[in-house]
Amino acid sequence: MKIAQVAPLAERCPPRLYGGTERIVSYLTEELVRQGHDVTLFASGDSRTAAKLVRCSGMALRLNAAVKDHMPYHLVMLDEVRRRADDFDVIHFHIDLLHFPLIRDIADRTLTTLHGRLDLPDLKPFYAAFPEIPLVSISDSQRCPMPAVNWARTIPHGLPRDLLPFSPQPKGDYLAFLGRISPEKRPDRAIEIAARAGLPLKIAAKVDKVDRPYWDMVIAPLVARHDNVEFVGEINDAEKASFLGNARALLFPIDWPEPFGLVMIEAMACGTPVIAWNCGSVPEVIDDGVSGFIVDNESDAVAAIERLAAFDRAQARAVFEQRFTVERMAADYLSTYRALAGVCRDAARLRRAGGDQQSLQAVA
Repeated sequence: MKIAQVAPLAERCPPRLYGGTERIVSYLTEELVRQGHDVTLFASGDSRTAAKLVRCSGMALRLNAAVKDHMPYHLVMLDEVRRRADDFDVIHFHIDLLHFPLIRDIADRTLTTLHGRLDLPDLKPFYAAFPEIPLVSISDSQRCPMPAVNWARTIPHGLPRDLLPFSPQPKGDYLAFLGRISPEKRPDRAIEIAARAGLPLKIAAKVDKVDRPYWDMVIAPLVARHDNVEFVGEINDAEKASFLGNARALLFPIDWPEPFGLVMIEAMACGTPVIAWNCGSVPEVIDDGVSGFIVDNESDAVAAIERLAAFDRAQARAVFEQRFTVERMAADYLSTYRALAGVCRDAARLRRAGGDQQSLQAVA
């Protein structure tokens, strides 16, 4: 198939440091190329890919101090996507909602994966206005706040099998927190849990500008008061393997309807148990007692830590390999692409016009 992947421009594909959406776009793109598909990636100019790269900004916008507003760059990218639309069997968007008014006439050969929270009240009238656009959710719980829309499928995220190696025996005696410093991620809970458990806590997280006051007023003072807490900052994939693999457990004490929680399957790939709050997607991702423990409060989390000595890390890795690999994710997306009405109807005509018989057969 001829497939376009349209990524956000905030981070490169894959990100140098933090960046969940761009990371998933990169994994999916590279796997589709590996399987022999003709993939074009619309992304920041510093992205690294085996696909055809359309550079839509000089570099990742978050890392460019000269960029104050991301919107103009995304609009220029969308103009380029729209101009090339007939080059592709399917166009897969990962940029939330910016493109909706531009694709109504080709909506049935597009797919939009919604990567963020959908419980904000301003989103309901918007999505209600575009009921024809096919959408993918990354968990079933993510769908709950939405009006009636054209859900094509729920497709959980997946990682390359060899990205994060299995660690049967962690070398560190610490708990890990990985992600963003923000109120909904509740690093304050992680600090309290570690203190009650009498264990060190390592926090590897970025601090966005919008969350700087929360860091300054709430989390930084807590880190300063607790000798057992170490703030590591942002880490890359190479550092993530050691950070997660050598932890006794990952703490995921969220206080919001998490759409997926990529860090949970990253820990799972390492064999590291996840102690997660019963919110959002958590019950869909974690098999309680197998790949981690689902808890409702800090006392439950401390009790789960006391059970870690008997935890089978190989079972957690096995769950990852069964449910959360990039091969499974790519297979789900390919079958969803091929089921789109516009792909079934228009792709053969487009391929014949381009003289591409191989793609015609692949779509049929």
